Amino acid sequence: MLDNIHYLYSHNSHNTGIPKMKRIFMCMAAALLCMQIAVTAQTSGKRQGMMMGIAFYNLENLFDTINNNGKYDLEFSPKGSRQWDGRKYWSKINKLAKVISEMKTKTTPFGPAIIGISEIENESVVADLVNAEPVKKLGLKYVHHDSPDRRGVDVGLIYNPKFFKVESVTNTTLTIPDNPNFRTRDQMCVVGKLMGQPLAVIVNHYPSRLGGQEQSSYLREAAAALSKHIADSLWKINPDMGVIIMGDMNDDPHDKSMAKVLGAAKNREGVGPHQFFNPFWSILDKGIGTLAYKSQWNLFDQIVISGNLANGDSDKFHFNRALVHNFEFLRDTEGARKGYPLRTYSAGVWLDGYSDHFPTQVLLLKEFNVN
Repeated sequence: MLDNIHYLYSHNSHNTGIPKMKRIFMCMAAALLCMQIAVTAQTSGKRQGMMMGIAFYNLENLFDTINNNGKYDLEFSPKGSRQWDGRKYWSKINKLAKVISEMKTKTTPFGPAIIGISEIENESVVADLVNAEPVKKLGLKYVHHDSPDRRGVDVGLIYNPKFFKVESVTNTTLTIPDNPNFRTRDQMCVVGKLMGQPLAVIVNHYPSRLGGQEQSSYLREAAAALSKHIADSLWKINPDMGVIIMGDMNDDPHDKSMAKVLGAAKNREGVGPHQFFNPFWSILDKGIGTLAYKSQWNLFDQIVISGNLANGDSDKFHFNRALVHNFEFLRDTEGARKGYPLRTYSAGVWLDGYSDHFPTQVLLLKEFNVN
């Protein structure tokens, strides 16, 4: 669709009260901003478009070095089994920030407008991440909430306030009637406007496969039902709301929680406005995943979009394409894990890696005529 792309921008050159070097920097920043906002493409006529990226990244145990959570948190402290000290912590922070800085595309030079994240210990680690040198200049903001998860990990959301404005945040706890002691990550629903268009993002980290995939499936099915309930509640308030459900689902797109309970279809054709399309299903069918175990790829890190985004009008944000960011620098280069995500630890050995998951992203496009 977007062949022969070039960028348009304009700026005010009459700011004589601003020092010359600062004016130059401001003009460069304005030009870059316009690069993300104004993409001109030749289709049947002259069309202008706006592309926005929505991403998700499991940060793999982003813990600080302080033991605040008893036995499990001791592991991620200088005296714990991982000898998790400041050197290792800041190396991981800067590596993750580098990944975020590389998630830009030709049509999104500022990177994703929104990034859902999981496996974060607390607010301070997210603050350190958005202020790390590789991404500091982007001016990213974040939303965080302490979940009841027994491991002490949460989900969160990072966003670029130039493109996304947060209006409300709600966090919903998953309860299992037959297991009152069950505790996992809350589901975070962030409602706002993406360049003026209403959008809700539900960030998740569904229950693990501990005890076996089939034996634990009911927990992820319950989580998917909760996500669907949250989406339905949003549509009762605003039927035109675009809804994105993202996260580490601990299931593949074809598994029951995603395909049946959430009802996220493999193909977007025929998906109704208040139904869901999962663009990562066909990607997994091609043998591309986000994590690997015993020579088998899984694609747990999914971004599912509502039908009104999958098949929306061209003058509103609508689905363009989906990506797995399996950058070469994110891959292990040695042994049995060659080609797999280069993780922080393997068999208790510090690899100084990034995460055991690759990040994912969808691109949304909005088009309009050029006068």
